[in-house]
Amino acid sequence: MRKLLAKIKLEYVAAVLSVLMTIALAVVILTNLDIVRRMGAFGYAGAFVISIISGATVIVPIPGLAVVLSLGAVLNPLLVGIAAGLGEALGAMTIYLTGMSGRTLIRNRFPKFYPRMANWVHRKGDMAIFLYSAIFNPFYYPLTLACGALRFGLRRFFLLSWAGKTVKCIVVAYAGYFGLRLIFNLG
Repeated sequence: MRKLLAKIKLEYVAAVLSVLMTIALAVVILTNLDIVRRMGAFGYAGAFVISIISGATVIVPIPGLAVVLSLGAVLNPLLVGIAAGLGEALGAMTIYLTGMSGRTLIRNRFPKFYPRMANWVHRKGDMAIFLYSAIFNPFYYPLTLACGALRFGLRRFFLLSWAGKTVKCIVVAYAGYFGLRLIFNLG
């Protein structure tokens, strides 16, 4: 019984720390927006870094896709999309880990919802993760949290998210390539 209580307490502490880290990251971003904006000037590395930041923050919306759109117009859109997709998938790992560390808390707070979500993720998880990450979808983040809480499989989750987010970012970068070039007559 003591081991169980110690494990539960450790999960609560990890969940609280994950939430505090997300809030701290949001505060740092809010106080340094100029630095975030300047990251786009660093080309592919800028797309990668800004995408990590925008993928990791749920509280403060960071215009990562706007940077991807803009960079797609002036750089190779395929490479911009690949760099941004990897960055967004890596950033989403903070949300996954928050869910993973808060598993007991989520299970106890939502006793009727948790088993249904577990069943759904285990039956349709691969397709859901890929599709939710490949489209503009605010439900990706709750799904990510749930997958972490359900111990979906970190590597599998990451690969599915990376694939979906890369598809989305490539589409956005090519939209910038064709759309912004046409609008601004870039060439």
